[in-house]
Amino acid sequence: MFDNKNILITGGTGSFGKKYTKILLEKYKPNKIIIYSRDELKQYEMAQDYDQKCMRYFIGDVRDGKRLDDAMQGVDFVIHAAALKHVPIAEYNPMECIKTNIDGAQNVINAALKNNVEKVIALSTDKASAPINLYGATKLASDKLFVAANNIVGERKTRFAVVRYGNVVGSRGSVVPFFQKLINNGAKELPITNIDMTRFLITLEDGVKFVLNNFERMHGGEIFVPKIPSMKMTELATSLAPKLPHKIIGIRPGEKMHEVMITASDNVIEFDNYYVITPTIQFAQKVDFTINALNKKGKDIGIGFEYDSLNNEDYLTNEQFLEMLERS
Repeated sequence: MFDNKNILITGGTGSFGKKYTKILLEKYKPNKIIIYSRDELKQYEMAQDYDQKCMRYFIGDVRDGKRLDDAMQGVDFVIHAAALKHVPIAEYNPMECIKTNIDGAQNVINAALKNNVEKVIALSTDKASAPINLYGATKLASDKLFVAANNIVGERKTRFAVVRYGNVVGSRGSVVPFFQKLINNGAKELPITNIDMTRFLITLEDGVKFVLNNFERMHGGEIFVPKIPSMKMTELATSLAPKLPHKIIGIRPGEKMHEVMITASDNVIEFDNYYVITPTIQFAQKVDFTINALNKKGKDIGIGFEYDSLNNEDYLTNEQFLEMLERS
């Protein structure tokens, strides 16, 4: 579906954007891939690896609605990956996080509607479900904006959906490269916030493929949640360095013990390898979300189901985690 199409990726110089670009170039023949981000050095560096004729690099911030509007002219599909994501930094700089994650989301919506973009998928996070930190709260607000945008499309073809998943193994700023750096620098111990802490884990490639597939599955208004494994942080640390002891340092500002991707208050439809959280509002045009756009039928399990990293049925062993790390 991406052959001869124009695709724009906000935050496109990040880990996700680079991998998404790589897969698009390998599997499809897009007309244009537009990398929209604010860091000229990262764009310069990415352009050394991805200099194909279809590549375009736009300096711009999602806070700048006019620049987004210019960049989205003629665009068919948008992946909104730009965000301020560091939990403690967001706690100390709340308005900056709000400007990017909430105001920026609305700017993406406005530009997509103005340019009659066909489909938009916004990346979310497990921290947006029952948020206790500012980053999660801003992403929940962003999710709500993208879902509700389907109710103001009018006669336009534009549709919006959200993809929510857990921690990406090996992505910048995540715990794995942090631990690996400590190990390589000769650390005598690894810092653990709490011995019982758990997290959802997904490889970058699996996350990208999940987003790609949802462009075909989406009606508009869904929050897609993949079925992915969990792991205790102590086990993750032991996998990386079996002989290093752990130092308990306490939970950081805004950090959860366990991650939740679906709360018991969400209305949920279950498919083979993913869930869909249905909108809490009624759209002008009714949609049967139990059947996706590829005509695959799911099971409506209603409310009361909670999907969290502690009670997840799929837990990684040390060996499985190392295999996942190698694949990533």
